[in-house]
Amino acid sequence: MNKIIVLLLLTLFSSSALSEGQKEADKPNFLLIVADDLGYSDLGSFGGEIQTPHLDALANKGVKFTNFYSAPTCSPARAMMLSGMDNHLVGLGTQKYYWAEEQKGRPGYEGYLNNRFVTVATRLKDAGYHTYMAGKWHLGYDESSFPSSRGFEESFALVEGGASHLDQRGVIPKAAKANYIKDGKPVDLPEDFFSSAFYTDTLINNIESHRKDGKPFFAYAAYTAPHWPLQAPKAFLDKYQGVYDKGYGEIAQQRLARMQKMAIVDENAVVQSAPDFYPKWDKLTPSQQAREARLMEVYAAMVDALDYNIGRLIEYLKKTKQFENTVIVFVSDNGAEGADPMDITTPAQPNAQWIPENFDNSFANIGKANSFVSVGPGWAAVSSTPSRLFKGFTAEGGIKVPAFIFSPKLARQSHLSHEFISVKDIAPTFLELAGLPLDSASYHERAVLPMTGKSMLRYLMDQEDTLHGADFNEAWELFGRRAVRSGDWKMVWLNEPWGNDRWQLYNLANDPAESKDVFSQFPEVVAKLTKIWEQYVAQNEMVVVDKVDIQYTNGTSHYQHKMNSDGGLPK
Repeated sequence: MNKIIVLLLLTLFSSSALSEGQKEADKPNFLLIVADDLGYSDLGSFGGEIQTPHLDALANKGVKFTNFYSAPTCSPARAMMLSGMDNHLVGLGTQKYYWAEEQKGRPGYEGYLNNRFVTVATRLKDAGYHTYMAGKWHLGYDESSFPSSRGFEESFALVEGGASHLDQRGVIPKAAKANYIKDGKPVDLPEDFFSSAFYTDTLINNIESHRKDGKPFFAYAAYTAPHWPLQAPKAFLDKYQGVYDKGYGEIAQQRLARMQKMAIVDENAVVQSAPDFYPKWDKLTPSQQAREARLMEVYAAMVDALDYNIGRLIEYLKKTKQFENTVIVFVSDNGAEGADPMDITTPAQPNAQWIPENFDNSFANIGKANSFVSVGPGWAAVSSTPSRLFKGFTAEGGIKVPAFIFSPKLARQSHLSHEFISVKDIAPTFLELAGLPLDSASYHERAVLPMTGKSMLRYLMDQEDTLHGADFNEAWELFGRRAVRSGDWKMVWLNEPWGNDRWQLYNLANDPAESKDVFSQFPEVVAKLTKIWEQYVAQNEMVVVDKVDIQYTNGTSHYQHKMNSDGGLPK
């Protein structure tokens, strides 16, 4: 976008935004809110029955995206958010410890943010912004790759990918005590810790401590809810008692009906259940049904508590008169989580042994601090409504996520957008709104890779009808699973039993559920998508393998795990 147009749009956004050197007080604040493993249909504004009034208010007043795409899992998604680039270029070509032999030691597969790029936090900090981060990092395990080294002035971060929400317990034997850092230094949690509340308090304190100096801020609210272990404070824990007793299918149908009424999905959309090798609701025993319903009650409580605490952050911005000048982006990092943490294996000890030995997963204790349970594939499929599969997969349920952007100063208000949007588009949008360059191949005289995401500014200001156009190209890959898309056409490669270990072709306009493989019927489309895929692999210097031998995301034993002596079932 040429500089004259940029300045005109900035003028629309801020009456005093006259140049790239505009006064700091005139620049917008940025609040990036990330939920962890939230499903596409979980929020009330996306069809869910969970009470999320604060997020719904923002979504319904802002631009709500129905076709927002991220990555299959958390680390790659977060790398893309902060870089504006494909995860294979910036160090998260796969998650740490999940390398195939061919990928070890290769550029882009470091398992942490590499130095081939500059984060959006660094760019904003260098431009006079305060930069704050609270919550899950999962982008590096030593000081050189902590938030404090990647552009965040103040940070309080969980180093690993998950932890207890009510104390400092970790989620694998190797990190039985979760590692937290404050501004790069190890720190312990307070006794009254609750993740969503603590991260909210941290950001409020960060923003308030510098509010009067007139500088704008970028705040990265990286919440860990509703990632397992499913836990919530007592005040929320029993709020959804009985809501899920009717099972997967009925809740999914109710969600779909609301989504259709909201025009989020087409009237021809249908409910997708978990793969057939998982039992359907009516095949579970009454005790199993009761346990599954309880898992979802706690999951809903976590989402409710997340919304409540985000509401506190929004109320603080309003009370201090910062809300009107803040651009808020909300997104889930990936699709709902269907895998079971009991399937994680580590050299020290498999989780299937470690969890029962160290946690109380009896029915009466589910959701409390010393329990460790997950929602499972049945409810994850409900959360993914109306898409197929969930986190870890390149099917729609793994990469299509709930998202919206809100600011009182955007031209588009209360707008339902069906535009294809990528998580890579967030960083360049922030930079352009701050009046900063997007396409530089150098930074402070150091060669860096330029952002490949596209700024949404012109689209959000109603200066363009589309962002990427109807014939956009995009691709994804993780754990050997892959997808490539051009417009409505999408090819997907999934390993067995999730797929056929080969490419399958779908037309998402006619078949958003990816249920009808038309690979053999459209050879010209296959040829086109194959070429796009090969270009994607080359451009992103990828090492693609047909299978990564990991149990996690490949396990299918959620219903077979015996959590303790009573099996986690009600008496």
